[in-house]
Amino acid sequence: MGVRDTSASGSEAAQVLNLDTLIRLRRGQRESPPSGRLPIPEGMTLPLGCDAVAVPAHLGPLLMPRLPRVGCVYADGAHWWWIVPAESDVALEWPAPARYATGAMVPVTPCAPALVHRPDGILPYTPPIPLYLALCRIMDTTPAWSRPLSA
Repeated sequence: MGVRDTSASGSEAAQVLNLDTLIRLRRGQRESPPSGRLPIPEGMTLPLGCDAVAVPAHLGPLLMPRLPRVGCVYADGAHWWWIVPAESDVALEWPAPARYATGAMVPVTPCAPALVHRPDGILPYTPPIPLYLALCRIMDTTPAWSRPLSA
C-alpha cells in the first residue's frame, strides 16, 4: 500500500510513496539539538544499522534483569541508552519517558554517555521487542497493540 504523490506537474510521472519512504521523510523534517553518535565498541558490527532508546537513569537497573539479552548500554547522568537495530520505532509507540534516537544520535551533554554494558560477541543490539515490553511493564503502560481501538 502506498500514497500517490499527485503534486507532479505535466509530464512528470506520479511517484508512489510507501510507508518506509514516508517515515524517512518525517525523520528528515525533524529539527534536533546538536548531537553525537554513541560509539560502538571496536570489533562489533552493525549489520542492521543502529538506533538507540533512552530511558531515565533510575529505570536502567530495573530493565537489565528483565531482558533475555542485553546489548551495548551507555549511561550519562540522566539516561541509560540501549542500542537497538535501526528502525525499531516502526509501528512501536515507545512509552514516555523513553526517547528514541535515530542513528544512535544523542544530545551533546557535558557528561558524555559511557559504556556500562558490553555483550559477548560482535552484535551490540538489545532486542527491541523485549526491551519495549519490559519498559511497558515497568511504566505500567499497556503495549500499543493491546490497547482497545476506538471508533
